[in-house]
Amino acid sequence: MARPRILVVGAGFAGVECVRRLERGLRPGEADIALVAPFSYQLYLPLLPQVASGVLTPQSVAVSLRRSSRHRTRIIPGGAIGLDPKAKVCVIRKITDEVVYEPYDYVVLSPGSVTRTFDIPGLLDNARGMKTLAEAAYVRDHVIAQLDLADASNDEEERASRLQFVVVGGGYAGTETAACLQRLTSNAVRHYPRLDPKLIKWHLIDIAPKLMPELGDKLGESALKVLRDRGIEVSLGVSVAEAGPDKVTFTDGRVLPCRTLIWTAGVTASPLVTTFDAETVRGRLAVTPEMTLPGYDGVFALGDVAAVPDLVKGDGAVCPPTAQHAMRQGRRLADNLLATLRHQPLRPYVHKDLGLVVDLGGRDAVSKPLGIEMHGITAQAVARGYHWSALRTNVAKARVMTNWLINAAAGDDFVRTGFQSRKPATLRDFEYTDSYLTPEQVREHTASLNARMK
Repeated sequence: MARPRILVVGAGFAGVECVRRLERGLRPGEADIALVAPFSYQLYLPLLPQVASGVLTPQSVAVSLRRSSRHRTRIIPGGAIGLDPKAKVCVIRKITDEVVYEPYDYVVLSPGSVTRTFDIPGLLDNARGMKTLAEAAYVRDHVIAQLDLADASNDEEERASRLQFVVVGGGYAGTETAACLQRLTSNAVRHYPRLDPKLIKWHLIDIAPKLMPELGDKLGESALKVLRDRGIEVSLGVSVAEAGPDKVTFTDGRVLPCRTLIWTAGVTASPLVTTFDAETVRGRLAVTPEMTLPGYDGVFALGDVAAVPDLVKGDGAVCPPTAQHAMRQGRRLADNLLATLRHQPLRPYVHKDLGLVVDLGGRDAVSKPLGIEMHGITAQAVARGYHWSALRTNVAKARVMTNWLINAAAGDDFVRTGFQSRKPATLRDFEYTDSYLTPEQVREHTASLNARMK
């Protein structure tokens, strides 16, 4: 009898935790595991702003998928672009652009999320995100390039546009990105004697009336004060009306000369959820507390792509798309998958949120662990301690800690590493959001597969 085939889609916090738990829990020969991942690493996403600012090297937050003492998983280098739950086939585009079909008996959907965008003229062509390792490296090179080009230019208008930077999104990603990159340019300008430090201006805008409302009014105001004391202009209740290559128009009518627009205005579930018919909750798959997908045999979903009921809060609440939930959901789902194989009852996912941490760079941070409000150096210790402990391998922990110590002792560096090409990359270039199939195209692919197999 053939062994059951388990296919895990996505190598984020949820997917990797699920795979590692399965590798430890499966008996020899009990099932085969395959993991679909476009990159050979798990990205520690919360530390991307520190990669963009040069505090951490890219390798520090990219944890190898093959560093496992019980590595038994077949890794398929590519991305899932379609799913046919009835035929139990996943359509995968490999990194060579070859399209292959992966049959399964059980599928775990954890493809994560992509940057949420809106129908704003010029946005997709002129904005950069902070969602992938390549984007963080690209943004760093781009920001330093603006200083280099402004320093070399004798045109005052060009200088003004190159030295103004706009970050959209007052959540954790946007706030940390603006704070960390502003600190980078402030430290770098000392090495550019032809530039007036007063010309370098950072803007953080968000359509919401408050900065990071999840932190509460007190900590939100504390973070706002830190940013404004550094000279970052924070505009709330404002968004982008139009994005051009050398200017940004705000919804309040202001037109800002600017060649750097960083878009971090939220995320949405991976487009993979739109490739088959299933009920969704605000774009996320509506799953049971056990993380099964109703109506489909052998389909599980978790992490950013799933609206997992939050049984602690109740009243129809769903778990937020955070790392702490994703990791714990991955472990619970693996246990439930093992229980399914062994015809045992499944257990619901239950977890009380541990709180939030926001690293603003240097000695500045705001944190709310277990509901306790902190700011300043104490909050910074908690934030970095949490991130450090959440890293999956000792190698990653050693690299991150070494980077932090080197940065504290030697300060920032301002080297462009060559990731910036002559042709600016777009949001789609980094996140491949135009690669997914429609449900009809998926069915055509699986139909052609069945025809070839007859």
